[in-house]
Amino acid sequence: MNGYLFDTNVLLDIATADPAWLGWSEKQFRLAAAQGPILINPIIYAELAPAFASVHDLDRWLDPAVFQRLPLPYAAGWLAAQAFLNYRRNGGNRFSPLPDFYIGTHAETEGRTLVTRDHARYRTYFPKLSIITPESPETTKK
Repeated sequence: MNGYLFDTNVLLDIATADPAWLGWSEKQFRLAAAQGPILINPIIYAELAPAFASVHDLDRWLDPAVFQRLPLPYAAGWLAAQAFLNYRRNGGNRFSPLPDFYIGTHAETEGRTLVTRDHARYRTYFPKLSIITPESPETTKK
């Protein structure tokens, strides 16, 4: 499979016109959109929701001509739990899997490239994941 799954932080940069990150995030968005739809999942949708006044506003912003909504695969649940256990063994203090673990395993399970600003977490817990970050502007794979 292919395509670009966009992490919430990148989409929020665009939706909120973040002064520090808007330029980088818009560039990645344009590059990915030129190759096909921008991919999101229910977790990304939920994380975006607080930035909008209503579900109507959010759904309008997530134009179906631009965004493709993917279901979260069950295989991602198992892998997210494994990443979470690794996180806890490394001193993490959360008591349930972080949304980033589901997002990372979704991209990894389906062979998607993840566009994110969170280089450290994804590189730490998903070393095989193809990512685009400000630290490595082109797709990288270990």
